[in-house]
Amino acid sequence: ESVKSDKAIQAGDVSRIHGLVDAQVMPHVDFQRMTAATVGRAWKTATPEQQSKLQAEFKTLLIRTYAGALTKVNSQTTVELKPTRSSPEDTDVTIRTNIKGTGGDPVEIDYKLEKQPAEWKIFDVNVLGVWLVDQYKSSFAQQIASNGIDGLISALVAKNKAPAPAAKS
Repeated sequence: ESVKSDKAIQAGDVSRIHGLVDAQVMPHVDFQRMTAATVGRAWKTATPEQQSKLQAEFKTLLIRTYAGALTKVNSQTTVELKPTRSSPEDTDVTIRTNIKGTGGDPVEIDYKLEKQPAEWKIFDVNVLGVWLVDQYKSSFAQQIASNGIDGLISALVAKNKAPAPAAKS
């Protein structure tokens, strides 16, 4: 509803999208787990400061990457939850959805959630058949192998400072 009613977001205002995602989405994401899984084994050898920088830059990268999709949301957009098979003792579940707009095919987005003490938290997202952690894991591993953790952080900083990709119509 926030996206539907905010003309600045629909126009592609990345700072407004960032603010919305920070306020309404990130509190429900286990971003440390997501970043650690994406970085792989090197996460354990990274300093707390490096881990913090990685999380911040990875979050910015994801928001920038998917900001264009949020600009396509309008008053006709609906979210359909698909049936979920789980039992009360499950600690991990996958929630499947279809995002339907006024034109084109529905976009399938799935969320992997982990039961934590206070609530369920997202730790991976699948957009059109590609899991987010898997999508970045190999490129991060290559960057770490070539330039170390600091090299990955520098590459993410540079990518995040580059002009935002234009939204596709």
